[in-house]
Amino acid sequence: MPDVRSIAESIVAREGGYVNDPDDPGGATNHGVTIHTLRRLGLDLDGDGDVDAADVRRLSRAQAVEIFLRHYYERPGIAALPEPLQASVFDMYVNAGANAVKILQRLFRKMGFDCAVDGVIGPQTIAVAQAAYARAPRHLVDAYGIERRNYYYALADSRPASRKYARRRDGGKGGWITRAEEFISERYHLSAAEHARRVAAWG
Repeated sequence: MPDVRSIAESIVAREGGYVNDPDDPGGATNHGVTIHTLRRLGLDLDGDGDVDAADVRRLSRAQAVEIFLRHYYERPGIAALPEPLQASVFDMYVNAGANAVKILQRLFRKMGFDCAVDGVIGPQTIAVAQAAYARAPRHLVDAYGIERRNYYYALADSRPASRKYARRRDGGKGGWITRAEEFISERYHLSAAEHARRVAAWG
């Protein structure tokens, strides 16, 4: 696995620069860091006494990397998971917060392990993750990536405004799906036809 800082830098590069899409619940975002994150951390970057879109615009790539390392990797305890899982869970945590861990915990339950689905990487989740990886070392990372992909499709099923993130205008795979598949072995990637069938009900 690449070192964690390299992973964080890759996430920042993938996220791109400043956007403020009204269909994105994250609001104003720069390098993947949302205005909600800046407010939670109290980062008034322009020193005007509040945290608003102007502060988001001022955020540098280097600052975004440090935020991800500290608050999306170290603080949630992702380093305690089996190393092969860390990159995908870290990437998903940046994108979906504690839902990244809940997706993993639900996967463990599907595998027959007793694991609370609370979005917290505590002693139980760590122990179960180690046991699950020992049981399926060649498949667990792919299985998690597939669960990520399913999560994105389901989110778009229930929220039409988000479908543009899962399906491009030309009908191909949107950014959410290609992002998940970066962490899935190629043999498990959906073909264009399979993707089209999955999203056909969206019209």
